[in-house]
Amino acid sequence: MPGERDLGPGIRAEVLEVFAEAASRAGAIVLAHRARGCVVETKADLSPVTAADRESEAEILTRVRRVLGDIPVIAEESANRGLAGFDPERPFLVIDPIDGTKEFIEGRSEFTVNLALIRNRTPVIGVIYAPALEMLYVGGGGEAWTGWLDPGQPLRSLRGKRALHCRVPEPSRVVAVASRKHLDPETQGFLDALPGGECIFRGSSIKFCIIAEGQADLYPRFAPTSEWDTAAGEAILRAAGGSLTDLDGKPLVYGKTETGFLNPGFIARGRTV
Repeated sequence: MPGERDLGPGIRAEVLEVFAEAASRAGAIVLAHRARGCVVETKADLSPVTAADRESEAEILTRVRRVLGDIPVIAEESANRGLAGFDPERPFLVIDPIDGTKEFIEGRSEFTVNLALIRNRTPVIGVIYAPALEMLYVGGGGEAWTGWLDPGQPLRSLRGKRALHCRVPEPSRVVAVASRKHLDPETQGFLDALPGGECIFRGSSIKFCIIAEGQADLYPRFAPTSEWDTAAGEAILRAAGGSLTDLDGKPLVYGKTETGFLNPGFIARGRTV
């Protein structure tokens, strides 16, 4: 397995490949569940969960363990298991087997599978796969890109690869992207104050990808999120030239066991200069 040194900025190509293939294989599982229908359960925090979430997570863990061995993993459906002696200063993974479970349940196409590698408490590589859209987004090492990938296929099957670059907003036209399910008064007031008043509404981590593609300029989020909701998106956004900070302008840190891996409010931005 790669040692800790191998998990730094020079992360090996095989790690990227296993991330992409794990997301793709998990995406195929999720689509199969959607095709035959899922029984929806309710977790203790009142959020929905399905067998697709659990099987997607199991598939990802099986595949990444082949390359990364026993590296610690924070995953949505097993966040508090197997973390005895967890040290957030050492590399670890953050996984969301279905980001946008509500979109998945409602039959929308915006749900994603997210994987991120954290080093020095910062996402250094992220993979987001939208299986219903057949789109893969990758960021890390100062480079971000996207392409078409059929569910269940390896990275070598990627089609139409192109680089991702955030844009600098126009002074009189700032385009936001926001969640249609978390449009609270605070968020609405923030959006109303932006020049031009344009907003794209999307679910899941696709919002980060929209900024990385240069289609929007910022994404405000004032309601709580978990680290698995932001880690992969932040890695991609940063590699495309953007940033993500809390509401005081400070970087997010990952591995926050003291908060149950909850994030404060944040604003994701494209380029600012």
